[in-house]
Amino acid sequence: MFSKFFFKRGIPILTLMLLSVSSSNAQKAVGSPKNEKIMEVAVILFEDYETLDVFGPAEIFGRLVDQYRLNFYSLEGGIISNRHGVPIMTEKLTNVEIKPDIVLIPGGLGTRSEVDNPLLINKIKELSESSDYVLSVCTGSVLLAKTRLLDGKRATSNKRAFSWVTSQNGSVDWDKKARWVVDGKYYTSSGVSAGMDMALGFLADKHGIEFARKVAKEIEYNWIEDKDNDNFVTQ
Repeated sequence: MFSKFFFKRGIPILTLMLLSVSSSNAQKAVGSPKNEKIMEVAVILFEDYETLDVFGPAEIFGRLVDQYRLNFYSLEGGIISNRHGVPIMTEKLTNVEIKPDIVLIPGGLGTRSEVDNPLLINKIKELSESSDYVLSVCTGSVLLAKTRLLDGKRATSNKRAFSWVTSQNGSVDWDKKARWVVDGKYYTSSGVSAGMDMALGFLADKHGIEFARKVAKEIEYNWIEDKDNDNFVTQ
């Protein structure tokens, strides 16, 4: 037994060591490829984001520490909270000096006001244009649609908010039926939990379907692999 604990930023070093070992074991369990570039997933946050829109994909990408690194950004930086009372510490979007590999845009009630925030929309456009991939979850697609980058492209969104989302940009080929849609580098998903299916779909496209299935098994998640059919179809 240790007679005393050593701490780093308030966390026992022993705990950090155990977390490191656990993360390493999870990485090996899904059979991740070696010597790949670590891709940054830049999560763009705003007040009243939807919890699972963020933490669903974060669980999937975040456990693959040799392939992906999560960073959280907002317009002003600092703590961003949602209606569930879940706070996330963020960096200012202006601090993004190198283009992110992946931009992730969640949805939530906050999109109802942020859709009319030109500062945020312009920053999303700037980062999306320079990134390799853009992923939106739920009503996050309305923010992406406002940039006009989805004009002429297929996309989907939360089926319960579908009428509102589609009313914001009629130049998008909105898919009422899909669980998630891929059009070039743009991935858009249906509501809330569909973001996890989309994230696993992204892994399947990037690393192969068996890799994605192993990740889903590691988190004991019943992955809906059929991206073209959503149980929550809009009328």
